Amino acid sequence: MGAAVVAAALAVGLSACGQGGAANPSLTSKGPITIWYSNNEQEVAWGKQMVAAWNRDHPDEKVTAQEIPAGRTSESVISAAITAGNAPCLVLNTAPFAAGQFEKQGGLVDLSKFPDGNSYIEGRSGDLAKQYRSSVDGDYYQLPWKSNPVVIFYNKKVFAKAGIDTKDPGLGTYAGFLAAARKVVKTGAAKVAIQPAPTSEFFQMDTDFYPLYVAASGGTPLVQDGKATFNDKTGDEVANFWRTLYREGLSSPEQYQGDAFADGYAAMAIVGPWAVSYYKDVDWGAVTVPTPNGTPADEIHTFSDAKNIGMYTACQHKGTAWDVLKFATSEDQDAKFLDTTGQMPIRPDLASTYRDYFAKHPQYELFGSLATRTVEVPAGPNTVQEMQTFRNAWTSSVIFGGKDPAQALDDAAATIDTLEQQP
Repeated sequence: MGAAVVAAALAVGLSACGQGGAANPSLTSKGPITIWYSNNEQEVAWGKQMVAAWNRDHPDEKVTAQEIPAGRTSESVISAAITAGNAPCLVLNTAPFAAGQFEKQGGLVDLSKFPDGNSYIEGRSGDLAKQYRSSVDGDYYQLPWKSNPVVIFYNKKVFAKAGIDTKDPGLGTYAGFLAAARKVVKTGAAKVAIQPAPTSEFFQMDTDFYPLYVAASGGTPLVQDGKATFNDKTGDEVANFWRTLYREGLSSPEQYQGDAFADGYAAMAIVGPWAVSYYKDVDWGAVTVPTPNGTPADEIHTFSDAKNIGMYTACQHKGTAWDVLKFATSEDQDAKFLDTTGQMPIRPDLASTYRDYFAKHPQYELFGSLATRTVEVPAGPNTVQEMQTFRNAWTSSVIFGGKDPAQALDDAAATIDTLEQQP
């Protein structure tokens, strides 16, 4: 996904702001609806059974489902549909970073306007839901659905070759992580220790800076109360940690063509629960991301990498759409979703509600624990621009060494503070 592509697509949509929102304003109308979901194989399988289950019991409110149509990005497709006034009723793949722009475009239904809107959303997701409220009016324009809490995967064979304890690799602190990284490279066990994408797309901050900042700060988001947070001691420490990795050749500023972790080029990777099945041919171990002093695993926060559900204003039968949305996120359907995809429904009681699942699938237990302590990107109309501003500063200073990292973060924060004041 290219940052310029996403930003341009959303800008086009915003130039036609409100054109997609002139359809039936009623929240009670019932009838057939259309929904889109991801083209992820496991999500498609879950989606098909969910739709079939709904349709069996609701022949007069039939759901027609399809994968999101092909396009440069999912966000550009959704934005174009909003502008054209033909978006589906529900998209079960709405990116939190785009929700603010879709809201500004007039494309998202305010779910808080349903009589049980707030109570259902917060009843299902608890306090985790609140970070998804609109920064404009505090309402919910997206239902928090599922997260992919990120952790560190390490290749046990590579670590063993480097002489690192594969059961207790000591990756919990910055010092311990760097010591292991130096051993990996010095022994030739792998070319680099870890290789996040060094490219400039705005969302790449989710796989290097943001998880570590969230963890080290005790769960502080990128922006809070209209102000950038990251130009502080914690942010500087995260930047210096990554700058050390690049400066010492433990990570490369050159983009790797392929999957660095799967190919054995890198000994470690920052990943979510999707990686359990994806890296089935790698003998991996998993730990939480490092912090300066080694925050205990049962206290640490991480980046959520969530995808949510949006209801779109072109929908003619919003009453049915709301009922389907609740059906799709019920305790029973969340159990089926977890079992089929390995992704975490956004529920504060996830581990206890689905205790049997985690007992049978211990490789997901760490993700299940972290799912209750996740942090999202800002939910505002200028999120993409803010993330791009940060990424530009990060790549030029931390990855390529062109500016002092602390100064770069200060400059980015000043620009983001200005963006936060813009509609």
